[in-house]
Amino acid sequence: MRMKDKMDIYVIGVGGQGIGLLSEALMRAADYAGLPVRGVDTHGLAQRGGTVTSHIRIGAQAHSALIREGSADMVVALERYEALRALNSHLADGGTLVYYDTVWQPLDVRLGKNPPLAWQVISEECKRGGIREVRVESAKLADTRMQNVVVLAEIAKHALLPGVEHQDYERALQDLLDGRVLEKNLDLFNSIA
Repeated sequence: MRMKDKMDIYVIGVGGQGIGLLSEALMRAADYAGLPVRGVDTHGLAQRGGTVTSHIRIGAQAHSALIREGSADMVVALERYEALRALNSHLADGGTLVYYDTVWQPLDVRLGKNPPLAWQVISEECKRGGIREVRVESAKLADTRMQNVVVLAEIAKHALLPGVEHQDYERALQDLLDGRVLEKNLDLFNSIA
């Protein structure tokens, strides 16, 4: 698969889920594939369990780091509520939504004022916008902090970044992790991708 002039990826999750590692791995993998890449993160809310985002733009026509609302080619989310939020705010019709199907319930749901968000709601939204949905779950996780690597592996498995190969993702992880943590994450990545 060949990269078009540019590809915009909006990454979103809740503070503490590993958005920084996931977005950095995506950018480094694209760089190892020889693709121009730009990115910017928000980190301020990470310590309070708030929304954390990353903007990644790949390709020769990506001149700035920020992605306009409604124009992302792909949204990558590490939580169901954040997936729906980004699907409605940043994903272009016909784009791709990749999300880890876990829930960090908002306060109004925990207090019983609203029902929890079902994954089927996201699927219906995707159908309406002609959006490719990749819903990710893993029973193999010994550590929930590895959900970001499961999502990275699904992106690699489905070849969602044109021109980025399996070894590019592995090299990115090798840059970012070491020792036993690297070994466990690579084993998980390779068992899926």
